[in-house]
Amino acid sequence: MTSLFRTKTILTGDDRPAEHRMARTLGWPHLVAMGVGAIVGTGILTLIGVGADRAGPAVLLSFAVAGAICAAAALCYAEMATMIPASGSAYTYSYAVLGEIFAWIVGWSLILEYSLVVSTVAVGWSGYAVGFLKGLGVEVPAALANGPALGGVINAPAVFIIAVVAGLLMLGTRESARINSALVVLKLVTLALFVAVALPHFDAANLHPFAPNGYGSTSGDGGVKYGVMGAAAIIFFAFYGFDAISTAAEEAKDPERDLAIGIVGSMAACTIIYIIVAATAVGAVPYTDFAKSAEPLALILRNIHQQGIATVVAAAAAIALPTVLLAFLYGQSRIFLVMARDGFLPQSLARVTASGTPARITAVTAVFVGIIAGLVPLDVIASLANAGTLCAFIAVAACVLVLRRRSPEARRPFRTPFAWVVAPAAILGCLYLFSSLQAVTQVSFFIWNGIGLVIYFTLGRARSLA
Repeated sequence: MTSLFRTKTILTGDDRPAEHRMARTLGWPHLVAMGVGAIVGTGILTLIGVGADRAGPAVLLSFAVAGAICAAAALCYAEMATMIPASGSAYTYSYAVLGEIFAWIVGWSLILEYSLVVSTVAVGWSGYAVGFLKGLGVEVPAALANGPALGGVINAPAVFIIAVVAGLLMLGTRESARINSALVVLKLVTLALFVAVALPHFDAANLHPFAPNGYGSTSGDGGVKYGVMGAAAIIFFAFYGFDAISTAAEEAKDPERDLAIGIVGSMAACTIIYIIVAATAVGAVPYTDFAKSAEPLALILRNIHQQGIATVVAAAAAIALPTVLLAFLYGQSRIFLVMARDGFLPQSLARVTASGTPARITAVTAVFVGIIAGLVPLDVIASLANAGTLCAFIAVAACVLVLRRRSPEARRPFRTPFAWVVAPAAILGCLYLFSSLQAVTQVSFFIWNGIGLVIYFTLGRARSLA
């Protein structure tokens, strides 16, 4: 039983054997761009419509609530990332602080989060790409544009974009970071264009009634949660992504400084961006006009007779969407890398190339995620990604509290301010958001972790190198 709670001494990148040592090529601007690239994506481009449908104009409060909970979690991540500057994110911190069984549960949950996010974004990008090509007169056969569940054979565009992004990551971390930074700038310019065009149409009358479905979380048809908190549980998807920065610890030039700036900086920037964009959206037109739309920002622009700008925004969104894929595929490959080092996956996958790039595990991760994106329908089940992330956030906040009690004098390059308030707030906030998810999502999450525990006790525990 003791082995279940054994902790692992974590080696930093410079203490590892040469074949496991990654190149330090990322500065804090790269990490901020990675965070913004991961956070600003399908969430603000699509979920603002879903959130408005559930909360009305009070979706502004939903963004604020989800942002505040994520901000508390981000501060906890910044402390843990600078104390333990090693890849693996919440999985690594849990292994060092809480013990092996908790690390496995968190790692298994992170596999769920990253796999579903990458696959969902890839499938979403596929829809944009097929539509764009159709506009150019190129018809993608239905059999190659949809998975088996939708009557096709494989979603080829989704597999293609995953392969392209994986190729960039295998080419080199620095090179992919530069491309990511350029696409992030394009994404921010696109949102700025939306605000500049739509804000002059702001009408305070569109904010009434402000909270037609209440401020709590109430169940509607099909178990859908309405109200400000019900919307916040879904909008939460729009905020996470900063945790991918913590997986770059071994590739940061100055991890003690760069990780804190990257995590906190990207989270703060994205919260401001989201609230400005959301306020512009609900003020420009009645929320009922775009609540059901898959492309709410473009629809709002068309409703205010800006068809040309709407086309530009939609095209730019599709071009910049791969930044989300890049950040999450990067993060997932690094988590798999660390699990391989620990013996939970074949150790040969932990080897890096001469340039310090973990090409093997990146390729394996891309194949794994590509199979999901190409064959599996992910519509409703994609909300499971939220459950996996909430689990990781709770674990990191718990690690902060445990270490504050266990090792109060330990060196902390970044200290979470008011830790005994912020960390419990992150834990309670995440638990509340989890309770606001649909029942089917909650049950599916526990089934997933039940499967994970079976694998751990039958295979993983014996292979562990701790």
